[in-house]
Amino acid sequence: MKKPLVSVIIPTYNRAYVLPKAIESVLNQTFKNLEIIVVDDGSTDFTPYLISKYPVKYVRKSNQGVARARNTGILKSKGDFIAFLDSDDVFVETKLEKQLNFLEKHPEYKIVQTEEIWYKGERKINPKKIHQKAEGWFFDRAIKLCVVSISTVLIKKEVFNEVGFFDEDFPVCEDYEFWLRVALKMPVGLIKEYLVIKSGGRPDQLSAKKGLDYYRTLALIKLFKNYQKDLKLEQKIMLYAEAKRKFEIFYKGALKHGNLEKAYFLKKIFEKTFGDSIISSYKYLRE
Repeated sequence: MKKPLVSVIIPTYNRAYVLPKAIESVLNQTFKNLEIIVVDDGSTDFTPYLISKYPVKYVRKSNQGVARARNTGILKSKGDFIAFLDSDDVFVETKLEKQLNFLEKHPEYKIVQTEEIWYKGERKINPKKIHQKAEGWFFDRAIKLCVVSISTVLIKKEVFNEVGFFDEDFPVCEDYEFWLRVALKMPVGLIKEYLVIKSGGRPDQLSAKKGLDYYRTLALIKLFKNYQKDLKLEQKIMLYAEAKRKFEIFYKGALKHGNLEKAYFLKKIFEKTFGDSIISSYKYLRE
């Protein structure tokens, strides 16, 4: 039986100092029928020189953000399955093999993620209970925070035809917005083994940026507006409640720090999106 091809997409931007470990962790996989696509989002360091040393497909583009980089990689890929690897993370050598075996045994899933080990510098971090990885249907958790880790997933390529690509209007929280759409459409499998090592605590990480609740609120507003037919009433209520919470956090902070333009813009579209009917239903269910 012919082995499937796995395309591993590594977006990177000025990460030459950690990129080799990421690439080598893919080359060292026990599953060998794969292609590595490094999408360089306009690096100004020595990434192009470094890449020339490895058997990878190298795509260089102008700096347009990680969502565009991942989408570029998907479009360039030839694999039946897609895996993503942030350039500062690494795969454990059996990751892809175990994920392929899982999906073969569990055809009800099109996506499977794994547990991951977190490091901040040299210090190992123990994730809080709230960060527990999603398993099965997870919409109620997806609206609160990102419970699918991009470096841990293996995805059947057909999923992108069903839910779309990453939204390039999101410079941050693009993964949160993507997994919201996935959570409406399908469950996610989980291998309860630590098959990814995640490195954090550096200032060049997107998660270190401020004002993330602005984009999380926008993502919830987008989901509410675009997926009315897919959302059950209970899901609409949950979505509104969480959007309201995130909006209020951002709005309060934005007013305090003088970020008036974004504050009033978000207020306007929040009030326009969530009309009297959904607000009335929310108040009724809370009484």
